[in-house]
Amino acid sequence: MSDHCEEQEMEQEALEAIFDTDLEVVSGEQPFKWAVSIWPEQHSPDENHVGIKLISSIPLDYPEMSLPEFDIEMLKGLTDEHKGELLLMAKDEAEANMGMPVVFAVCEKLREWLAENNVKGMDDISMYAQMMRREKEAEKQAHQKKQEYESQKEVEEMTEAEAEQLAVQKRRAEGTPCNKENFLAWKERFEAELSRKEEEKALAENDSGSKKKNKGEKVVDKTGRITGFLHFIDKADTIDMEAFEAAADNAQVDEDEELDVDDEELFDMDDGDLEDLDFEDDDDDDDDDDDDDEPDI
Repeated sequence: MSDHCEEQEMEQEALEAIFDTDLEVVSGEQPFKWAVSIWPEQHSPDENHVGIKLISSIPLDYPEMSLPEFDIEMLKGLTDEHKGELLLMAKDEAEANMGMPVVFAVCEKLREWLAENNVKGMDDISMYAQMMRREKEAEKQAHQKKQEYESQKEVEEMTEAEAEQLAVQKRRAEGTPCNKENFLAWKERFEAELSRKEEEKALAENDSGSKKKNKGEKVVDKTGRITGFLHFIDKADTIDMEAFEAAADNAQVDEDEELDVDDEELFDMDDGDLEDLDFEDDDDDDDDDDDDDEPDI
C-alpha cells in the first residue's frame, strides 16, 4: 500500500460528502478512480442544457508527486469539440494546485464554464449553430475588453491630487531610503531653516532695543566698570596710612573736648543720687482716676 493511500481515502470521503449521488466510485482502493457528474444548476435539473462527467484516475504518488489523469464524457448538449477545450481547462487547473488534492477544484472550474454556456443547441453541429456560437463568443470577448478599457480609463482620469495622495501614502508605507542624495537635501533644508530662525531672533532683539530708546530710557553699558571698593583697593598702595591714623585720633580728641562739664558730672552720678529724683507714679494716678470714675450705685 502506498504512503499516500490514507490521504487519497480522505479525499474520496470529502467528495462523497460534497457531490453525494453525483459521485461514482469506480475503484475504491488503489489505484483509485472517481467519476463526478457536473451540471450548471445543481438544484434545478430542468434548467440544465449542458452536462459532463469528469473521470479521474489517481496515481499512487498523488497528490505530492503527480496529478490525476482526466477524461470527460459528454452527458448533454455538448460536442467532442468542447471536450478538448474542457480537458485542457482541467489540466491547467490541476497544475495550478500541484501538491494538494485537486479533484474538487477541477470540478468547480468546469462547472463555472458550463454555467456560462448553459444554452440550448450547444450540440448542434450545423453551420448556422457554429456561426451563432462564434458570434456569441465574440460578443463575450468584446464585453470583457470593454470592461478592461473602462477600468483603464478610470485610472487615467484620476486627478493629479489623487495621484499625489496615493504617492504620499505609498512613500509612508515604504519609507524614505537613506542615501547620500536624500541626506544632502535634508541638510540643506535644515541649515536654511536654522539661518532663518537666527535672522528672526536678531531682528527681534533690534526691535526691542529701539523700543527702549524711543521711551527715553538711557541704556548704559556697564561692561568693564569697577566698584568703589575695587578702586580703594587699587589705590591702597598710594595712601599714607600713618597720616590717615593721626587724622582719625585728632578727630576723636576734638569730640572729647566739646563735651560740657555738666554733661560729665551727669555721667558721674552715683546710684544714691538717682534715688533722690522724684518720679511720678503714673500707675497709681491711673488707679485713682479709675476709682473716681466709678459711678455710685
